[in-house]
This record gives sequence, structure tokens and C-alpha cells, in this order.
Amino acid sequence: MNRKAYLATGRMIAMLQGFSKLRVNVHGKENIPGGAVIFVVNHFTRIETVLLPYHIHRLTRVPVWSLADASLFSGPLGRFLDMMGAVSTKNPDRDRVMVKTLLTGEASWIVFPEGRMVKDKELFRKRVLLPSSGVRPRSGAATLALRTEFYRQRMLRLQQVAPDEVTRLQGMFQLTGLAPLAKGPCHIVPVNITYYPLRARENALSRLSELFLSDASPRLKEEILTEGSMLLSGVDIDIRFGRAIDPSAYLAGREIESDILSTASYGFDDQLPSLPEMKRQANRLVQRCMSSIYDLTTVNHDHLFASMLRAYPFLSINEDDFRRRVFLLATQCLQETTCHLHQSLRTGQVPLLTDDRYHKYREFSELAIEKGVAVRRDGTLVKDRSKFSAPFEMQRARIDNPVGVIANEVLPLTTLQREVHLMAWHPAWLVRRRVAGLLEEQALEEYREDYATFFREGESKGIEVGAPALLEGRSRALGVVLVHGLLSVPAQMMELARYLQGKGLWVYLVRLKGHGTSPEDLARRSGGDWVESVDLGYALLSTICERVVVGGFSFGGGVALDCAGRVGKVAGAFAVCPPQRLLDVSSRFAPAVTVWNRVMDVFSYQWAKKEFVESVPERPELNYARIPIAALRAMERFMAELEPRLATICAPALVLQAEGDPVVDPRGSQRLFEMLGSTRKDYRRFPLERHGILAGEGAGEVHAAVWEFIEGIMKGGAEAPRPAPVRDTAQAK
Repeated sequence: MNRKAYLATGRMIAMLQGFSKLRVNVHGKENIPGGAVIFVVNHFTRIETVLLPYHIHRLTRVPVWSLADASLFSGPLGRFLDMMGAVSTKNPDRDRVMVKTLLTGEASWIVFPEGRMVKDKELFRKRVLLPSSGVRPRSGAATLALRTEFYRQRMLRLQQVAPDEVTRLQGMFQLTGLAPLAKGPCHIVPVNITYYPLRARENALSRLSELFLSDASPRLKEEILTEGSMLLSGVDIDIRFGRAIDPSAYLAGREIESDILSTASYGFDDQLPSLPEMKRQANRLVQRCMSSIYDLTTVNHDHLFASMLRAYPFLSINEDDFRRRVFLLATQCLQETTCHLHQSLRTGQVPLLTDDRYHKYREFSELAIEKGVAVRRDGTLVKDRSKFSAPFEMQRARIDNPVGVIANEVLPLTTLQREVHLMAWHPAWLVRRRVAGLLEEQALEEYREDYATFFREGESKGIEVGAPALLEGRSRALGVVLVHGLLSVPAQMMELARYLQGKGLWVYLVRLKGHGTSPEDLARRSGGDWVESVDLGYALLSTICERVVVGGFSFGGGVALDCAGRVGKVAGAFAVCPPQRLLDVSSRFAPAVTVWNRVMDVFSYQWAKKEFVESVPERPELNYARIPIAALRAMERFMAELEPRLATICAPALVLQAEGDPVVDPRGSQRLFEMLGSTRKDYRRFPLERHGILAGEGAGEVHAAVWEFIEGIMKGGAEAPRPAPVRDTAQAK
């Protein structure tokens, strides 16, 4: 095997990886021991045959050769594999070469014990591994490890007793000395490779194959289609190394021990007396390897969706209910330590319940519908059970039935499967209750943690002041999410909340992250944090009520409108004194202060930086008295990004404005109103000379206007209320 060719090929793979859209993530590299190693790997694509040796070599600096299917060793691909140090499964000298390189430490090896790239793992989970089933894992890797350890122990232990036999064995394996054997046993390291997302579609490589490989086998064309999609469209590849397995424990039997210590001259291919026992131990070892490999699967959203669709006991499932069940599963996975999770499952899963902005559900459902696994009917998915029960024998399983293949990948994960089946049998009302309770507790726990971290003596208010709150209503037909303004807390909206609760509505008061603690907390927040806060509130209330209206005060009105623009099912949105342009001195000063801070950073004059501006709040018992400059800039960026998206809001909308507002220019809120895409919208002004018009004198009229808007949505049922003309209550008086 040509070492220079091997290294050159590795550089070529690195270059190709840079041009492709593969994103390779390596986990558990600390589990790779020194010395000889056999890496046993699950098999899904031909990519592993060349990609894995490159990445393992980068970690160990030891050449890594692989055992590859004999069908690949023809034409240019065969020459390429030769350079990479691959050995054909039909090479008559393969075992001798592999044992020799492992004993000398010349190279490590990669073996794919599964054989086929699509396996029915239900049979593995049930331990149905009879030869007639065609799914027995190949024991070659285990046999190879045992044979290597057998000869290592034999040479070390016969040094004094039978030196001539040791010399003969050294010659057989081209060993110049026994020093490499003293480094320790040949370990087996289980490796799992998980691809996400798995999407096989026509691509440039498959089109070229039709032109230049018209006589290629269906199997090769299928592989080009699948793997070309991964290379060109982008996929995450999680390579996860498990704990090393020492095979020496499987050689402790009396029969094997007798052969190790025998002074007879055994040839490499001789039938040893202990061969039947060696085969039994090899089968035990390969079972352990396969269990470890499957336990290392990196669970992703597709696994959860496919597993839930497979396990759901009925043919039809409401799509909102489907997403809630997977949300609970994802949250459960995050809390458990039994599964390895894709990075997208390590963050909050609330978008699954709101706008699906990372397209996790949308892409899965489109795949399921495209492949005939399900059809969509009026907000429900109707599944085809046969797509999950048919055995995976066909060559094109990854293309024709990828959802079934995805569900199949996690069948051996017994803990996950137990949770999937329990969740699948939950009644819908219980799923709603669990989601609501989990979200309510999540919001409270986030607040408690933030309060403990950023509490500032003499400045932070009591912990009860900034807490989010859920007010119970009499009807679940419609609920309202209320969002407070910048520098304030949920209690700012409490008068309106109590008024609406008195009308029988459920109300949730959101706490925007960074509020209710101290200005230092707010200074590190951005628009994304505030979007998450409102989305959590919407997700919570949408599990309790059939329809949800979102509304907010001041900047909270802008965040509420943003939610209405992203979440298509919002029943309506209202904004009270929403900012388009701020008139107070602090906000006008913010851009200049930001520039000054950047200058000070360059010259390292940290003492000169101005990060906060003093303020005189309207409600000092609730609001911060110091304004973080960074928060003002974040708010301005948020509103600037929201402006072009206002036209996408289709839900009924209401904008309320104080005529003499000292903070928000009424002309700005008027422009914001005109930008709204809603065909049913209303703008009202009130003869009040303050910004906070939801509390205090005159607030009753504002509350009544909000209720009139909500009542119109309720009476309209599925249809939105008719548009009302722009009204000026000041002129009406």
C-alpha cells in the first residue's frame, strides 16, 4: 500500500469536502485508544469508505485502511480505493494482511459489519438474527480482533517456552521484534455515522451518470443519486466514537487458552481445536459491537417525526397535535441522557409549535407527502401504514421510502422507542396539558435563573414584579398574549389583563428576556431573545385555547406584530403606542454613544465607555431607571427589520395611540399602521398626554377598544371582522 498515495488522497478528500456542503461533526475522539484499533462502523453510504479514513487519520496520525465491498474494485473507483488502502472483501490474503498490520501497528482498520446499507433494525431489536433472515451482522471484525489478540498473546507468552515457534510467527507476520506487541491489545472502537437531513433527489452527479454511465447497475445509480444529494445540497454528518472494547476478555475460555499456550506449529489457516469456541465468542463480540454502534446514533428531528408517525395508532393525526407530540419528545430527549442528540435538538424547541422557522416540520412533512407516506387533508396527515411495515429489501429504499428508513434507524434505541410509543398513545387533551405546563414552568424557570444571576441590590424589583403570569379564563375559544414594553415588566399589562380575564378570556403576560432583573441583563439581549419570549407565550396559550390574539404595548406591540407576521394562525394582533421613531433624549443619543464606545474599544479606554443612560421612568415601581445603550440599538434594529415584513401580516389588526405621547410620535404609529398588510385593520387615537395609556386615568376607554376588537374576532368565527375606518377618539369627543 502506497503511503504517499494515501496521504495525497487524503488531501484530495479535504479539498473535495471544502467544495461540497458536507458539515462533519466528530464526537468522542477521546475514546480512541493508542495502539492497534479496529473501527466497526454502521453502513449507509459509500461516502464512509473514503471520508472516515481521512478523519480518523487526522485524529490519530496513523494510516487507516478499510475493508470494502468487492463490487467497488473495478475501473477508476477501484484504483482510487487501492490508493486509499482499501482491501476487497474477496481478497484471499485479506485476513493475513489485516492481522499483520494490526500486530505491527502499521495501520488501523475500518470494517462495516452490517454489510448492506439498508437493514431492517426491527429484527436486530428483537434479536431475530438467523442466517435465513439475511440480517446477521458479519462477524469479520470480531474474528479479526480475536485472531490478532490470539497471536499477540501467543507470541508474548511463548517467548521462554517455545522460542522457535515465536520466531516462526514473527516471520509469518514480518515482525522484527516483539516490542509492538507489548503496547497492549488490539481494541475495537464502535463508530456511528448519522446523516441529517436524508434527502435523495436528482442532482448534477446523477444527471452526469445518466450520460456517461448509462449501462451502470441500478444499485450504482441509486448510490449516486443519494450521495450526490448529500454532497451538493448539504448534510450534517455526525461521526461518533464509542468506548473501546478490549477483546482479550473473550479469549479467557479453557479451550482457547489451551491453543494460545500450545507449542504446536499452527498455520494461519489451520483449523484450531478451539475454532468452534472462537466462533461463539466472535458472535458475542459482534453483538456487543452492533449494540454499541446503534446506541451511538445521533437522534435528529426527522427521527422523532418518523418514529411518531410510525407509532401513532390511528391513520389520521392532526398536524398541530403531531407537532406537539414531537415537541414533548424533543424536550424529553434533552432532559434524558440516554440519547445522543443532533445539535438542533440542543436548543429550545418552541419554533416547532409556532412558525417552524427552521423548517424542521415543513421539510419532513413535504418529504412524507412527496414519497406517499402520508397525504394532507384539512390540517391532518393520513399515513400509509405499509410504508413502515414492509421489509427493506429493495435497492432504492433510501429513495423510494426514506421516511421508513429514517424510522428504522432508531428502532434499536429502546428507551427512545418506549417514549415514542407512550407519547403516541397519549390522548390529545393530555398532550395539550403537558405542553402548556412545560412551557409555563420553562418561562418561570428562565426568569428565576436570570433573576438570581443578575439581581442588583437597590435596583432590582421584587421577584414577583417581573414574573410572567397566566390568568385563567372561562372559555377556551380564544386567548390573548400580552407583551410589555422595553425597560418594563409583565405587571405593566396587568390592568388590561384583568379586564380581559373579566370578559372570560385566558390571558398570558409574557416576560421579555432581560426584563424584571437588572439593566445588565437587558444589555446582553437581542431581538432573537424577545422573539423567543413571545413565541413561548403564543405556544403556551395556543395549547389551551383554540385561537390566540397577540398584543403589546410600546415596543412590545412591535414584537407582537412580528409574531403575527411569522405565525400564520394568529387570530389577530394589536399594538398600543408602537414605536416607529422615539422622541426622548436617550434614544436620540444612543447611536452617538454606540459610535463612541467603538472608538473607546479601539483605544482600550474602557473607563470612557458609556453603556447606560439615566432615565426618569413613567412608572418607577416597574421600569428600569438606567437604559442600556445596547438594548436601544437592538430595539431599533428589530423595528427596522420588522418594517418591510409588516405588509405580510394578514390577520386583523388594531393600532391604538395617545395623541400627546411624549415617547412615540403619533405620526410614526400612523405610518406603521398604513404599512400593515391586513385588509381588516383599525387605527384609533386617544386624547391622552402620556405614553403608558393602559393604566391610570382614561385607560378604561383603551381597554374597551381592545375588547371591541377581540369581540369582533370572536363573533366573526373563522372569518375575520370587517374592517373599521380609522377613528380619532379625540375628535369624537
